[in-house]
Amino acid sequence: MPNMAVRVMVASRNYADFASEATFDIKKCDIHRLEEEPPTEAVLTREEGLQYNRTMQTIRRMELKSDQLYKQKIIRGFCHLYDGQEACCVGLESGINPTDHLITAYRAHGYTYTRGVSVKEILAELTGMLQFFSLYIAFFTEIFPYFLVFQGQIFETYNMAALWKLPCIFICENNRYGMGTSVERAAASTDYYKRGDYIPGLRVDGMDVLCVREATKFAADHCRSGKGPILMELQIYRYHGHSMSDPGVSYRIREEIQEVRSKSDPITLLKDRMLNNNLSNVEEL
Repeated sequence: MPNMAVRVMVASRNYADFASEATFDIKKCDIHRLEEEPPTEAVLTREEGLQYNRTMQTIRRMELKSDQLYKQKIIRGFCHLYDGQEACCVGLESGINPTDHLITAYRAHGYTYTRGVSVKEILAELTGMLQFFSLYIAFFTEIFPYFLVFQGQIFETYNMAALWKLPCIFICENNRYGMGTSVERAAASTDYYKRGDYIPGLRVDGMDVLCVREATKFAADHCRSGKGPILMELQIYRYHGHSMSDPGVSYRIREEIQEVRSKSDPITLLKDRMLNNNLSNVEEL
């Protein structure tokens, strides 16, 4: 018991040495048809940082486990993994309310987890052991991959949302490739945040959880104030191929993937910020 008391006292003293919060510069968003813009500074508390790190780490490990289960033929059929894009779902969830609704495309494991479904339940669903949840049943935030911006129904949706001033955030997750086609080969203009035309838009650094959080708060305030819909383009990168049937290296080189991992990984970026500003230590992260 005395040893336990000493350990508790030491731990408490160490935690007290950490800063409670820090302020960070974040990348300026490109804007379209907006007079104001999201902030270029963000405050991160120690508790928020630990939560974001834990959530992103969990999603990353869940996706790597899904990769393993697919290769063991325990997961069958289509499987679209989310590793590399964790800052999107974590930042977005931090910028809206739990009662707000989401609807996504198929690359949605991360959003399913941040909406409250456990890793066990998600993996059970993927392996066909459990089929019970349909999470995305109403509209507030619409999340879609970049290649949908070329399809006619998205323009029809923009038009109706603007016509009726719907409180809807359209989120385009631009992970640079649709199947095996790069954005540059697919679009005469890659300014997807402007594709709503008469709908205001933002282009956001989707690899930075704080950028995503602040932009989402801004977009949510826009919608809640009765100004109608808004479009957010999140610039991100997927580490896996389009699906598990795609090795992901026939249309890009391995060095490109490694460069993104080394310079822009969302988990590493958050860790470095916390460590460099005394919000945590290596052992805790």
